[in-house]
Amino acid sequence: MTSTDQSPVPAYQELLRLDGRNLVVVGAGQGMGRQTSHALAQCGARVVCVDIDKTLAHEIAEEVNGVAWTGDVTKDSEVARLVEETTAALGAPLGGFVDIVGLAEWVGALELEEKTWDSQFDICLRHAYLLSRHIGRHMVDTGTPGTMVFIASVHGLTASVRHGAYGAAKAGLISWVRTLGNELGAHGIRVNAVAPGSIITPRLAAAHKDETRQERTASLVPLGRMGLPFNIASAALFLTSELSAYMTGQTVVVDGGVTIKDPFPSL
Repeated sequence: MTSTDQSPVPAYQELLRLDGRNLVVVGAGQGMGRQTSHALAQCGARVVCVDIDKTLAHEIAEEVNGVAWTGDVTKDSEVARLVEETTAALGAPLGGFVDIVGLAEWVGALELEEKTWDSQFDICLRHAYLLSRHIGRHMVDTGTPGTMVFIASVHGLTASVRHGAYGAAKAGLISWVRTLGNELGAHGIRVNAVAPGSIITPRLAAAHKDETRQERTASLVPLGRMGLPFNIASAALFLTSELSAYMTGQTVVVDGGVTIKDPFPSL
């Protein structure tokens, strides 16, 4: 204590611990999902590793000594099954999740077909609604406080040129996070999101093997490099832990500074 401050000092490292918590990572099989599974497990959580690919779900579950589950989280009945089967396997209630599912389809606004619009909202937003409804109801009914963390995108905060449906869905996700944060706070449930910029995931690396293109993208980032999946996992861990205990309804931008750039820099 100092002469002017007698407040207790917490053990900050302990605030990062997740011991005794059962957490779901949706889209756990690779990239941000795999790194997030490791981050949560390393801090003591029991992780349910969810992926639509059965092989990937079991591989990452084996890596982190977690529980594998396979299904399509864009379907209501499948998310209900997720809650039922994983709580039975764990023998304990779920204490939250990190939802990483999402995929952008590239097409101009005037060429954007209705089926693409619908599929983008399914893969980027519908599952967020279903997971929060089913797992959120489970947490409220069991009296389990906890966290929900969603992976949004900087394209939900800016223009989303040639992938406008993706940007619109991610903007909807950011709004959904604000609403959930407001409604669920009284139940001890915090809801936040991470908005990544350009992240070199395995999927992106496979699709864009041209190093010149990656260098050009990196040149647009104030930090001078593209992000890595662990950068997003680190933010998800922070939002899941008690280090962020007074945060809810927020979207944390992890983009190397892209969204703070002056749109009309001096020439």
